[in-house]
Amino acid sequence: MVCTKNFSWAYGVDFSGARLAGRTAWLAEVALDDRTGHRRLASLASLEARAGDATREVALAWLVDEIRRSRGALWGIDAPFALPVELVGPCDAWTSQLDAFAAWRDGAIALGRHLASRALAEHGSMHVRRETDRATRTPFDSYHYRIIHQTFHVMRDVLLPLSRAPRTAVLPFQYRRLSRAERVVVETCPSSTLLRLGLPRRGYKQPAGGAITAERAHVRRVILRGLREHVHVDARQARTMLGDPGGDALDAVLAAVGAHQAYATCDHRAVSTDGRAVREGWVYA
Repeated sequence: MVCTKNFSWAYGVDFSGARLAGRTAWLAEVALDDRTGHRRLASLASLEARAGDATREVALAWLVDEIRRSRGALWGIDAPFALPVELVGPCDAWTSQLDAFAAWRDGAIALGRHLASRALAEHGSMHVRRETDRATRTPFDSYHYRIIHQTFHVMRDVLLPLSRAPRTAVLPFQYRRLSRAERVVVETCPSSTLLRLGLPRRGYKQPAGGAITAERAHVRRVILRGLREHVHVDARQARTMLGDPGGDALDAVLAAVGAHQAYATCDHRAVSTDGRAVREGWVYA
């Protein structure tokens, strides 16, 4: 029997592995009332604003410390936590992947190319998706060139230290820690949450910056209206979510809400005993 948790807080992290990660990585803090099921967006800010520095090393170190300090908290991070089992050793545990990422010295892009070459040689395709990617219809495989920086830096700079932190359970890899954990960390995906909620998952991001186009503003209003059925968002927070060019603020809130909903409805016993999931991860979205 897997012990599950009730939480006071759900945090959503729209993750970035860019050199100035703190500028586009956002953190949403959602207050939870498990008695009523009510969710309220308590704060929403970029990691740069919270850490005081946009550089990746500082912003991600701040995030790790913030997670370690939290209590009664579920953290949903929008970044892949592992590689598909086809690209790791037949007996390698998840921690072996973390150690391999820590030992890799050639950077994220070179790692992505190395994995794509291996996948092509061994499986006939450069892109091998995890079972959970197929189930939740995530946009990319976990080492795709558009996401490899996120995968590399979340695994090396965030999950490696958290995997060794007392009273912390990174799921689905550390279900054995769950009963004593003060904080739980899971992979989530805003795009998959939007799909599950029946909301548009394209046409709201504007990474080039500038004033939000009318078309993107309309899609964001549709998403926000649907999201407000699941979390209370005040007018100032709504303006932030509608005006942030990259859509990162909106994604952070989706990460928090999606992770909390998925955790509450997950068959944890089935996931914790799934031989693939405990090595290649599970998207709680």
